[in-house]
Amino acid sequence: MLNPDLKDQIHQANVAVHRSEAKYYEALHPEVYSKKEQKRIAAKLAAISHQISNNQKKALDVGAGTGNLTGKLLMMGYTVTATDISPDMCRILKEKYAPYIPNKLTIINSPIEDLSFETAEFDLITFYSVLHHLPNYPATLKTVIGYLKRGGVIYIDHEASPYYWRNEPSGLATMVKGLYFHSVPMINSLYFMLTGLHVPTINYTLSDYWHKKDHPLDHQVIQSIFRAAGFSSYERTDYYQTATFVPNPLFLLYRMMCRPEMSFWVAQR
Repeated sequence: MLNPDLKDQIHQANVAVHRSEAKYYEALHPEVYSKKEQKRIAAKLAAISHQISNNQKKALDVGAGTGNLTGKLLMMGYTVTATDISPDMCRILKEKYAPYIPNKLTIINSPIEDLSFETAEFDLITFYSVLHHLPNYPATLKTVIGYLKRGGVIYIDHEASPYYWRNEPSGLATMVKGLYFHSVPMINSLYFMLTGLHVPTINYTLSDYWHKKDHPLDHQVIQSIFRAAGFSSYERTDYYQTATFVPNPLFLLYRMMCRPEMSFWVAQR
């Protein structure tokens, strides 16, 4: 368990980081906003929506940011409660989806740990690229599960897979993985330079606390939480992300030789 001081530091780091990048967020993150990734997310949300029992289309989007999932859920007819710790992200979210407020969209600027909702209030709860930002993600996930109705689904996506920090089975594959991982920021930096985007220097050390080799996100812990809560099904799927806006010549070789670096969970209560 993290001490209270570190918890506050992680929260403050997330506010500071997202203040720096809010204006540029969608341009800075091709791993989220590439056409391929956006298409994958939309398809996954549509499939999940059909999976929910007696779906009343009421969703909680945790760490909503500038509305990556919130916008898609609104287009699908959901009534959405979107939470985010960053006031800057919430401001952009309000501007982008103003016509939906207040009838279809409620935006709450707060750490999810400080909020509470009715038991079994939501049909769908989403965490996209969020768990690794939370000081105590297991405790938070256990609490949030209580807000999900029976037959509802929790969708957790864009988290490092168990293979992300591990060496590959062969030395050649490990070398390819290292080359690929190093090529991604270089290609993105060149792309930003050519498009005239001036990227601020951002320190993600504390904000992305659980995206570190010495304390990575533990998918076995996530699985044990779903099992202990009596979920009817829960499955992790590993996938290769498209991490650049322009094609990376190493991507096909990396995909052919290495294990996938990202994961998503779909868990039905």
